[in-house]
Amino acid sequence: MTLTRLLVDKTDISRARLGDVQEVALADGQVRVAVERFALTANNITYAVFGDAMHYWDFFPSGEEGQGIVPVWGFGDVVQSCHPGVAVGERLYGYFPMAQTVVLAPTRLSPEGFSDASAHRAELHAVYNRCQRCACDPFYRADTEDLQALLRPLFTTSWLIDDFLADNDFFGARDKGQAAVMLLSSASSKTAYGTAFMLAQRKGIEVIGLTSAANKVFCEGLGCYHRVLTYDQIDTLPADTRCIYIDFAGNALLRLAVHTRFAQLAYSCAIGGTHVAELGGAKNLPGPKATLFFAPAQIKRRTIEWGAAVLDERLIAAWRALVERVSDAKSPWLLVRHHRGAEQALAVYREVLAGKADARIGHIVSMRP
Repeated sequence: MTLTRLLVDKTDISRARLGDVQEVALADGQVRVAVERFALTANNITYAVFGDAMHYWDFFPSGEEGQGIVPVWGFGDVVQSCHPGVAVGERLYGYFPMAQTVVLAPTRLSPEGFSDASAHRAELHAVYNRCQRCACDPFYRADTEDLQALLRPLFTTSWLIDDFLADNDFFGARDKGQAAVMLLSSASSKTAYGTAFMLAQRKGIEVIGLTSAANKVFCEGLGCYHRVLTYDQIDTLPADTRCIYIDFAGNALLRLAVHTRFAQLAYSCAIGGTHVAELGGAKNLPGPKATLFFAPAQIKRRTIEWGAAVLDERLIAAWRALVERVSDAKSPWLLVRHHRGAEQALAVYREVLAGKADARIGHIVSMRP
């Protein structure tokens, strides 16, 4: 049987194409999962941008020189099993390839889920190797699958960013009783507004979204930013503003402008790379070093300190509050659009990569015909 994947040139992620591969027979201990639906957002573009640096290309090797498969978060169904602990028909949530199927080697099974023990993933971070069994997943609700695919991994990052900054007492930005200003680039992105949703609930914090002129009204309508500025308006903020820069855009010139403008920049937190055409290095910047945030490290820290049960309890409570707000019938933050077929998947990838996607739209894709 021939299966289709979406392949991306590792040296130029704008060069994407569909590629076929023959289905391989399962070995003992393996399962085949049909990737039924997945979210395609700016977060996946970040995976491609940092594919080499953060080993995202290593999760699902394409077998073709120079070609990568972008990981996505979504849902799949077990369609074939050579593992006694995983049944055909089980529905899973996890980190999958942008492809029609994936072969996994389940290990560390529990009622809640299992990890993939495929040899090529042995050195990769455990957070991404875990699949959740929907039947026992406390996050899961059948009527919110689309929102979970679109927002759960992003909001987990958002929640951890907020927790990380609070854990470090906002790096002294609230010193002397002054409100700490959080500057969030790419404010219309889902990870950014999830972070703003959390930060806005804290005392002594002012959350300012930085965005394009085209997305300013959208960001203002979310209600989680105290103020929204376009990128050319950062000079309207006083140069002595005590602030933290939370960078989802990865725009090198914008980063330089922020570091140059604010003499009391307490911390510079690099998250993503939504501005693909403007990405660049972060060396020789005025002020603090731009430091890459790695969500799994904060998960590990809190798991050790709090225990997994407490971590999940706090995260799930925050998640449910976000879902309630995002799906509010009168003023939803997100409208879901479904796409089916490999050609549509390629089209959506190109649209999101080009930055042309409507911030209000959440794309859910199935590569299956």
